Amino acid sequence: MKRLLLLIVLFGLTIHGQTHRFIYELQYKSDSTNDHLDKINLVLDVNPKDVKFYEYDYLKADSINKVNKNYEYVYGGRFESIKRQRDSFKNQNYELIGEDMYSYPTEDKMKWNLSSETKKFGEYTLQKATTHFGGRDWTAWFTKDINISEGPYKFYGLPGMILQLQDSKSNFIFTLVKSKNLNETYNTVGFIETFYGRKPLEISEKIRIKKRVEMYNDPLVEMRKSFKENSGGEMNVMGTKITSIDQFKELTEKLQEYFRKNNNPIDLDRAVKY
Repeated sequence: MKRLLLLIVLFGLTIHGQTHRFIYELQYKSDSTNDHLDKINLVLDVNPKDVKFYEYDYLKADSINKVNKNYEYVYGGRFESIKRQRDSFKNQNYELIGEDMYSYPTEDKMKWNLSSETKKFGEYTLQKATTHFGGRDWTAWFTKDINISEGPYKFYGLPGMILQLQDSKSNFIFTLVKSKNLNETYNTVGFIETFYGRKPLEISEKIRIKKRVEMYNDPLVEMRKSFKENSGGEMNVMGTKITSIDQFKELTEKLQEYFRKNNNPIDLDRAVKY
């Protein structure tokens, strides 16, 4: 808790003309049948006209790229990036499938139930709220001390800022660990609006599912093509030295097993059935 008090920065409550950045630690289960929790940091930029939510690793890489004036690629894709209109449930989703980034719109309405239960979190008094969203039951703890009706991922609409958020089965646990004011809106064109120099491909939810299934059915298609084009030789795939085209079959089966086990998205009702 002492570390948390040092990390959370108090700031003024006016939002107009300024960007507020919130960094959340997310503990999550890639495999819902396993008790192991992975960790990742995610960024929520609350801008005057929109809200953006993305992996912290993208921000770190983008900062370096801006200094070096290049598009050095960093692999992310554990969680989709979100761009949302202020004061709305309308989200533009940016999802990495294979080596390509895709974009599609969703309207993610949620109805909150407010509780009179409160608790302390550092300097803040938090109030409890619950909702059912994306096939999961969620508990949020928000504070009216920060007059911003936002939260991590697609969560929005409470009379204050969400600092803690958790689903009923503890598959996803968001905790605010840091916040700061930015003098100007951070330009994310290098990794959201364009993904390292390439514009995301606009698709529908139906095509998104189709692309996910295609990747599952043949996840190593490009590597296998490259191996054939080079008339064999040697190639390193997933830590295995490939010397025969037949080896791709076993590696494909391993990847497919991995996809099936790690198919636990935040929006459970949007999980692709492999």
